Amino acid sequence: MTEHRRPAPADGTESAFKSRGGLQRISRAAGYSLAGLRAAVRHEHAFRQELFLALPMLALVPFIAPGRWQALAMVGSVLLVLVVELLNSGLEALCDAVTVERHPLIGRAKDIGSAAVMLCLIFTVLVWAVVLWP
Repeated sequence: MTEHRRPAPADGTESAFKSRGGLQRISRAAGYSLAGLRAAVRHEHAFRQELFLALPMLALVPFIAPGRWQALAMVGSVLLVLVVELLNSGLEALCDAVTVERHPLIGRAKDIGSAAVMLCLIFTVLVWAVVLWP
């Protein structure tokens, strides 16, 4: 895990995780985002599986989409799966940081995150089917 956050102020008036403005913030945010993507690829099997399917699908879109709006819907649906999987993986990592023991609320949180990914996968199948149906 990278240490890139400044320590909390002694008086507790501002979160230690509150970002500061400026171009440096944009540069740091991009770095944090790339670190997150690398961590997901390195540590999250489900994200790697979905990425393995997403990349060829995205490469095919320009050749099989009948129009620009259909291509946008196809790309958007695939990217939505990846985004929701990243959020689900973050939720699961946070839950595991709290405790790796069974807890009904943590189980529920993980199940709900998984359900969100499943709904996105179903949505992607529907979008692609509607766009490509003759």
